[in-house]
Amino acid sequence: MYQPYVRGKQFELIGLRELTPKTLAPNKEKISPIIEPVRDSSTLKSTIEVFVEHEINFTIIINPQVGPFTDSAEIVKIIESCVGTYRNFQIGIIFHREIDHKAIIDLLDSYSTTLPSLSIIHNYIFDNITDVKEQYNKYHIKYNVINMLLKNRRYYRNFDKGTRVELDDYFKSQDRNVDYLVLEESDFSEEHLYYIEDGYVGFSDFLSIGADYSDSGFLPRAVVIHLSYSDENKRIKIKHFTSDSNDDTEDVAGKFAEALDKLIEWCDETEYDSVAIPLFREYHEKEHFPGLGMLKKLSLMNHIDLVLKLI
Repeated sequence: MYQPYVRGKQFELIGLRELTPKTLAPNKEKISPIIEPVRDSSTLKSTIEVFVEHEINFTIIINPQVGPFTDSAEIVKIIESCVGTYRNFQIGIIFHREIDHKAIIDLLDSYSTTLPSLSIIHNYIFDNITDVKEQYNKYHIKYNVINMLLKNRRYYRNFDKGTRVELDDYFKSQDRNVDYLVLEESDFSEEHLYYIEDGYVGFSDFLSIGADYSDSGFLPRAVVIHLSYSDENKRIKIKHFTSDSNDDTEDVAGKFAEALDKLIEWCDETEYDSVAIPLFREYHEKEHFPGLGMLKKLSLMNHIDLVLKLI
């Protein structure tokens, strides 16, 4: 089971929504997206509605830790308005250092008549985790998503084997986009090959986007397209296609064209294909710059498509 962890920005959500009919729906036994909402938007609502329409299992986090959207009660209302009688999803709760368990449980109690299962995202190690778990025992915890950034690989033993999902950030982020000119390619992960052997029912990652979050945009000196692919041993790697004219922030469209030329050349040489490649080819043929947000959308779509093919 693959549980891609997605921050609810517009283009990432659009990517999930567009993937659903032809990619997620035929693979619904393999995938369960986790969404950490960052704002109240029509895109968030329409994405949930598309999941429901195609009977996709998913998790919506109600206490997000990034972005301005922090009203848990409002997120619950949005979920209720979108799912109707559908129950094949999880309410996600991030366990973090400052969490107010009583406030979360009071909110869950107010939602108890229609409450589905829970997914707990463990972003903090509680020494009293046994006592913490008891507070949630009246609810069905379907998944315990354990953040490997905790650097305590034994922590997972506190949870039932059938609920464990490992979450990690495998994206090797660089300080500056121009640094990817040197990197060109990086290893990503092999977890899809070993997660069951390691005692988990699922695995999760931050895709080829990474866990770092920023709510502000900026004009980059370099444009990079991050494209996941697998090698001959089915290990996931990432190609970093980077523009060359990186001395200033002018002509972002031209920088995109330079990066896209490299991507298309590599795809032609390797015969690599995915759900996203035809869209990249269309932009290349039309010499069209779709905007930087579209790059994250296509990167996300490519990564999920790749992982589903590998598992």
